[in-house]
Amino acid sequence: MRGAFIQTVSGRYLNVLDPQPDDIDIADIAHHLAHVCRFGGACRQYYSEAEHAMRMAQLLPPRLQLAGLLYGAAKAYAGEVVRADAQEALPLQHRLTAAVEARFGLHLSGDDRAELAMADARLLATERRDLMPPDNIEWPILTGVQPLPERIWPMTISQALAGFCSMYEQCRTWSSASGQIQVRPSARR
Repeated sequence: MRGAFIQTVSGRYLNVLDPQPDDIDIADIAHHLAHVCRFGGACRQYYSEAEHAMRMAQLLPPRLQLAGLLYGAAKAYAGEVVRADAQEALPLQHRLTAAVEARFGLHLSGDDRAELAMADARLLATERRDLMPPDNIEWPILTGVQPLPERIWPMTISQALAGFCSMYEQCRTWSSASGQIQVRPSARR
């Protein structure tokens, strides 16, 4: 094997430098994200990327919920890159995101991407308030962004995994019924 391969929980191998849509599996994404802690593990209590993804989906209209759920799916394969200002990580994240979007038939407009980014920023402001150590330092990325009114009480890994899978099934059912997004079933190897 040549490349930069990782073995996923399902036993698949994925070349993170050349990810192919057929190598992407929703069960791998769900499991991996449930085990990846947001903020590189720097939050006061464990809070998974799977829970973040579910909260993202819930902030969006039905037509974007699957895209919201999978917005950070690249982290399932490449881990948490602490803020996307790390320029060397961007090409890897972009390739993985493109493979995820192709795998799940997500065709997003610029307006869709802006709506996803705004939901992510509102959730980030909320997560910062509820999960990070309190401080008075301004995060420029959050200038003018208001946190959500409800507080976050993090789920366990098991709850986040089950919730992510349930949300995926809901999104898939809605997508199939509306004809908006075609979701192919996972190919098992």
